[in-house]
Amino acid sequence: MFYARRMQARFDFCGRNEIERWRAALSPLLAGVELSRRRKPVGQLVKSLISGRTRDAVSLAAYRRLGSRYRSAARLAEAPVEGVRQAIADVTFAEAKAGWLIAALRRIGRERPDFALDFLGDLPLDDALAWLERLPGVGRKVAASTLNASTLDRPVFIVDSHVLRVMARLGLVGAHAEARAVSEAVTAAMNDWAGEDFLRFHVAAKRLGQTLCRPEAPGCAACPLARECPGARLTS
Repeated sequence: MFYARRMQARFDFCGRNEIERWRAALSPLLAGVELSRRRKPVGQLVKSLISGRTRDAVSLAAYRRLGSRYRSAARLAEAPVEGVRQAIADVTFAEAKAGWLIAALRRIGRERPDFALDFLGDLPLDDALAWLERLPGVGRKVAASTLNASTLDRPVFIVDSHVLRVMARLGLVGAHAEARAVSEAVTAAMNDWAGEDFLRFHVAAKRLGQTLCRPEAPGCAACPLARECPGARLTS
């Protein structure tokens, strides 16, 4: 398996047992959390593409405006970039995202005129990720989200900036690693997890990053992973 071969060396320090402990320790953060209804893959791609570096509530409102204004992926693909930019104006880097979104959807439309991406559920995981990552504006986070958080429910780990920070501080990857390295590491290590397991671990780690494991002045004293975290031990 590609992930296992490529990432095996990363698990001299962190591996299955550590990740399982982290999941158990973070599980209280999911109390009261209801995972949103899963979207079709193309809808999740749109939502994920406009979400980067933007608060969830803001990107969700922008996504809903796109849906209200354009009604379908096909109509959105043919929309003027300026109209899309206006619809998502309050997300970060709105102009760039509008351009990427239109270009990505037009490419999908040329290859899949019905905009149905269910076929990605039948491809090997590496191939499905690669198919998405060749689209404009689509990196590993957007590709993984399209596969995992949609109705496809594929077992791949979504890594945003909050999750990356948490995992780097825990020592899973180096301090300057990219999100792709974390996604590959966790996906490879937890090859018996279902899609829902990866999604719940993503949400829990993200909540930790948003609330306690902040970029500045992290709340290590209250962190459920303080015993596991080299960074927390250094500050205690």
